[in-house]
Amino acid sequence: MKIVVIGGTGLIGSKLVKRLQARGHEVIAASPASGVDTVTGEGLAEVMAGAHIVVDVANSPSFEDKAVMDFFETSGRNLMSAEAAAGVKHHVALSVVGTDRLQESGYFRAKLAQEKIIRGAKIPYTLVHSTQFFEFMFGIAQSGVEGDKVHLSPAMMQPILSDDVADALADLVLGKPLNAVVEIAGPEPIKIADAVTKYLRQIGDNRDIVVDSQTRYFGARLDDATLMPSAGVHVGKVAFSEWVKTATPPPAR
Repeated sequence: MKIVVIGGTGLIGSKLVKRLQARGHEVIAASPASGVDTVTGEGLAEVMAGAHIVVDVANSPSFEDKAVMDFFETSGRNLMSAEAAAGVKHHVALSVVGTDRLQESGYFRAKLAQEKIIRGAKIPYTLVHSTQFFEFMFGIAQSGVEGDKVHLSPAMMQPILSDDVADALADLVLGKPLNAVVEIAGPEPIKIADAVTKYLRQIGDNRDIVVDSQTRYFGARLDDATLMPSAGVHVGKVAFSEWVKTATPPPAR
């Protein structure tokens, strides 16, 4: 079975491609580097030819409000159009737990717009809402930097290892379209401030931490329910408290 993974060279995409290939499927890792651009439409018709399933795990190169909205709306429409023309049978998209509760953020407004495009198309779909990846802790820290201090929210989250995300996605991709949202999360609820502080200290980053309930999450206010999954969530295997013991700094760019 031919499966196209949009964003197939990124953190989640590359792991998912390997898992699907290991199960014997023809998997195409599509990205601008491979000649497939969902914004311009370049290469979409060609890569979709004969595809049964399309998985979209791509992210916007910019989080600026207008740029991120343009990216997700344009790429979403282009994908749905190309998939409809090719007769794709299942569209799977990765999104974020709490997207509908984070609408003060331009990024999450754009993700919700993407989801609406998927729901409005005629292609059977599965929307996968994930909590924050363990590997995203440094990005959360950097978003809260003010001077030489890191401001962090005390709100709760339930982060998940990227390998557990890829495992769950592989199963959902090969399953029947649900035309609904599935949530995935790690096994361990933890305060954002506690998780990020543990990560920073593990990698030798000793910047001062300011725990502040007014700290926004990429522009959105948080409470203890905003980023938390529902009771029916699919839970990953690896706990944050175990992963962080051997965590390493993010790759230098």
